[in-house]
Amino acid sequence: DPRVRGWFLLDSYLPTFFLTGAYLLCIWLGTKFMKDRPPFSLRTHLIVYNLGITLLSLYMLIELILATWEGGYNLQCQNLHSAGEADIRVAKVLWWYYFSKVIEFMDTIFFVLRKKSSQITFLHVYHHATMFNIWWCVLNWIPCGQSFFGPTLNSFIHVLMYSYYGLSVIPSMRKYLWWKKYLTQAQLIQFLLTIVHTLSAAVKPCGFPFGCLMFQSSYMATLVILFINFYIKTYQKAPSRATTKETPVTTEIKNGFHKDYFAAANGFLDNKKAQ
Repeated sequence: DPRVRGWFLLDSYLPTFFLTGAYLLCIWLGTKFMKDRPPFSLRTHLIVYNLGITLLSLYMLIELILATWEGGYNLQCQNLHSAGEADIRVAKVLWWYYFSKVIEFMDTIFFVLRKKSSQITFLHVYHHATMFNIWWCVLNWIPCGQSFFGPTLNSFIHVLMYSYYGLSVIPSMRKYLWWKKYLTQAQLIQFLLTIVHTLSAAVKPCGFPFGCLMFQSSYMATLVILFINFYIKTYQKAPSRATTKETPVTTEIKNGFHKDYFAAANGFLDNKKAQ
């Protein structure tokens, strides 16, 4: 799309490719480096990081709502060129959304530094690595129009999620964090709504590229399948009698996060959650 030419990181795929490679390399080398070393204490870093992501997500949520309202976006299907300056405004917000995905690589780096290898799951790495690359493609070819819906929902979810993560670091706030299961449910609803919204443009087209709609729906379907499988294992499995007796009343806090801290920034829980 000529409207995004010259924007930071977009003119060439190489920076995105190498940053993703560096992310995967850091996980591999970092895990080896930390193997025989004590975990780092990063509580202050975690508070600042979670607050920063929360504020960035709040900005993107508000700006996307205002920009699409200004452009008179059609919720059912919106093409790439009819809203004029509002499309540019949406594209600028979506660039920040793309850039936020490289910032969120720090979720995994914190796991590595705190020696939480059990939380560096396939779901976690798959989601983080693919989102950054997918959104490079989105910004280059379909940087506005129908692309606005998923980031709007996700920004709202991230405001809730990273607020939860930040609050979980503060001991006095832990007793108020009863809503983690509802965050999980909200994530699943988000995936399903995004698929419905994407397919609505295929059923009643408005000029948005059909192939992009099919790709996004397929990708989101993988998240739904993996997430449902995880949700069933985490919440539907009845705790054993031994587990019930041995589990303390309060949730254990490790490394600045609840033990059941999501294994991915976008909602995948650690399957070692205390029942």
